[in-house]
Amino acid sequence: MVWADIGLDFVEALPKVGGKLVILTVVDRFSKFCHFIPLAHPYTAETVAQAFFSDIVRLHGIPQSMVSDRDPVFTSKFWSELMRLSGAKLHMTSAFHPQSDGEIMMETFRHMDIWYVIWLV
Repeated sequence: MVWADIGLDFVEALPKVGGKLVILTVVDRFSKFCHFIPLAHPYTAETVAQAFFSDIVRLHGIPQSMVSDRDPVFTSKFWSELMRLSGAKLHMTSAFHPQSDGEIMMETFRHMDIWYVIWLV
């Protein structure tokens, strides 16, 4: 089912545009469709949750499962409680298996000029 299982990751070290330095990438693991959500740095579990709900949940509903790396945002008590209350399962990847959270897709995009087009639009 589309948008039932997603991967979450951050892309950092980008040029500052409109006060934003980070992109939260959300990848549907079935269709491979992506959302790119610009964030200011530093970001917190609360600001990421706000962006996630306004940009992803509003359009696609709450996913059944999410896969992410062990970023402090996703390991925080706030995020864990948010996932528990929403009924979504959060799975963490191991440090040596980043492909699971969409990191491979992000590595591909890092080498493409599409980042600059997306970022500047």
